[in-house]
Amino acid sequence: MTAFPEEGNTVRRFSREQKTVTHEKEARRGSDAGERELIEELIGVNRVAKVVKGGRRFNFAAFVVVGDGKGRVGFGSGKAREIPEAIHKATDQAKRSMIRVPLRDGRTLYHDVNGHFGAGKVILRSAPVGTGIISGGPMRAIFKALGVTDIVAKSIGSANPQNLIKATLDALSQVDSPRSVAARRGRRVSDMLGHRAISQR
Repeated sequence: MTAFPEEGNTVRRFSREQKTVTHEKEARRGSDAGERELIEELIGVNRVAKVVKGGRRFNFAAFVVVGDGKGRVGFGSGKAREIPEAIHKATDQAKRSMIRVPLRDGRTLYHDVNGHFGAGKVILRSAPVGTGIISGGPMRAIFKALGVTDIVAKSIGSANPQNLIKATLDALSQVDSPRSVAARRGRRVSDMLGHRAISQR
């Protein structure tokens, strides 16, 4: 009789489908848990007006920085008729645009970097333990979301928050760890640092 093999196949198929659904649920739970651990910093909300036929239409523009406190950070902006919706859009965009920045000992940069965007220019310098975050405005929000606890940052030129944020992200995108530099040059990490003992991250 063919009924028993078919029943067995059905059971096996159901078992595989059940496992797949379970794995998908676990993946979603893991993703939700990861999002709950993100640090969200609201940089600001501006009221913007658009001239249309019959008058002006007002919207709100929100700017948000998101990070995991462990070397990942992103920036996003969003516009909407209501402030909560604008913040939600900005947060979603920030999550999608996150970049990874290698951190020395999980607290500062491996080396000094400069960044610019438009008329905004920034200088970021690594700092010893206990220095703290020496910077202000939106730059401080980025470092907090990134997980940096010791850094000296200076802005030159435009004080526009968006320019400062994008200039800071431009600088952070240039940070390299000794390991990645050594791999790119085909050398050992100890060779890159004069045989000094370092924490490889």
